[in-house]
Amino acid sequence: MAVLIIGAGLVGSQIARILVQDGETPVLLDRAPQPAALGEIVDLSKVKLIEGDVLQPFSLAQAIRDHDISAIVHMAANPMLTIGAQKDPYASIQLNIMGTANVLEAARVLGVKRVVVASSNVLNHHIEGGEGKGDPSREEAYARPISIYSACKQAVENIVLNYARWFGVDFVAVRYGAVAGPWSGAGGGGPSNVFRSMLQAALRGEEALLPPSRMEWVYSKDAAMGTVLALRAGALSQRVFNMTMGQLNGPQEMLAALQAAVPGAKARVNKPADGSPAMQDNRYASDLSAAKTHLGFVPQFQMPAAVADMAQWLRSRD
Repeated sequence: MAVLIIGAGLVGSQIARILVQDGETPVLLDRAPQPAALGEIVDLSKVKLIEGDVLQPFSLAQAIRDHDISAIVHMAANPMLTIGAQKDPYASIQLNIMGTANVLEAARVLGVKRVVVASSNVLNHHIEGGEGKGDPSREEAYARPISIYSACKQAVENIVLNYARWFGVDFVAVRYGAVAGPWSGAGGGGPSNVFRSMLQAALRGEEALLPPSRMEWVYSKDAAMGTVLALRAGALSQRVFNMTMGQLNGPQEMLAALQAAVPGAKARVNKPADGSPAMQDNRYASDLSAAKTHLGFVPQFQMPAAVADMAQWLRSRD
């Protein structure tokens, strides 16, 4: 099975690493490839890295045809996720919605067997309403997104569900928590940058800034492992799966993990000035039971292990 990974960054690089370890030669498509950063995660001689853009349907079709692609992992995203979408909503709508539509249409026309789409657990948290309690006769029947990013992800999931229903495109959507993990290149998302900056400061002996919110995280290696499980799963009766650590981590938990990985580390809670949805506390941890039952997904990195692994990676680069 030839796999096309769209988006060769924080998670895409880890997916490629797993596929290479299993003897495959994945094709990575990115509109601004970063071979130096990618090469720190996966052996570049064992992947095919090409330049392309989900907003350019021809480049997608050409990649699928040229490399005989039978499965796609669609990871392309605005580098700053929720914050980036709030600052430039039109670009976020184009990339998330039209980019996904281009991927699905290429898959439909060219007979790609499975498409795995990166969604987000913002759909579990950045919502409000639902006072109609599911009664379709009422305008407020269902909860609605409260940010541009979550609105985009809701639209994406609805579009892919209907491509599956009406056109037979076999897809899985994976709802990541805030992703953190090894990646030295540009992008990666706001949470990843905050996580990395926190550890870099602690390793330099400086005061680290802790994320202020209680959030659901997922380590990039777990996100990649879960995505590969979704890619390889047989016939599925469910199409959308949560992929997080399965628990909330706030400043207290983050500090404990940081001081375990970097003894003597000093830190304070960062208090951002804006009221961005990205800074809101998550109210509960997502249920991982469906991902475990249908895909076999069980996160291997809770926050202490994630911080320790990231610290080790940063030390290895010095």
